[in-house]
Amino acid sequence: MTDELPAGPSGGSPGGLPELRASDADREQVAEVLRDALAEGRLDMAEFEERLDATYKARTYGELEPITRDLPAAGVVAPAPAVSMVKRPASAVGTGDWASRIVGGEGTSRWGVAVMSGFERKGHWTVPRRFNCFAFWGGGVVDLREANFADGEVVVNCVALMGGLNVVVPPGVEVVVRGIGIMGGFDHGQEGVPGERGAPRVVVTGFAFWGGVGVERKVSKAERLRLREERKRLRRSPRP
Repeated sequence: MTDELPAGPSGGSPGGLPELRASDADREQVAEVLRDALAEGRLDMAEFEERLDATYKARTYGELEPITRDLPAAGVVAPAPAVSMVKRPASAVGTGDWASRIVGGEGTSRWGVAVMSGFERKGHWTVPRRFNCFAFWGGGVVDLREANFADGEVVVNCVALMGGLNVVVPPGVEVVVRGIGIMGGFDHGQEGVPGERGAPRVVVTGFAFWGGVGVERKVSKAERLRLREERKRLRRSPRP
């Protein structure tokens, strides 16, 4: 069962008690909103660092509430409450939340083409069941780290002719590579890594001729910032 502090009659601090002491979990919840805002371009790095510093220095709900007052929740355009004080089980944190990222539908983009140029598909988008990309004397990036998925298995078909294509997947995703290189390279280095329970499967197919197709596994910018700030928070914590 979760415990929720009731909102005050003015919609301000929980229970109308701005001096109620905030916990580490409350501060981390605000920090997560700030990291999402940075990743979406709502805050620049200077604003992010200033607000994050204020977050970890905050001691009460009254000090935390203004920090995210002008920011929406991640992925929405309508303003959201600045701080929700719902206490969620710790086991819900860090699971990848894969079920919410397999959304069905047709996908928001089906093609990526680079002819003596370049393309990028990254950020918040929905990967269709089959995404085709082509590079000729150019390069392209298909970044799935912050993407949703139309199905539990998606295919990224890559054709590189004297060009390069790079597929970036988040940790936890299973990768299967079925492409070949002819006087070129097709990266099979990420195969054989078990996927997390409920995570999608990404199949990379196609061929490279006098070119290359790379597959790499990286954490997202927001997750990288979260890990960095977690290390900072641990260093700030008083030692016994």
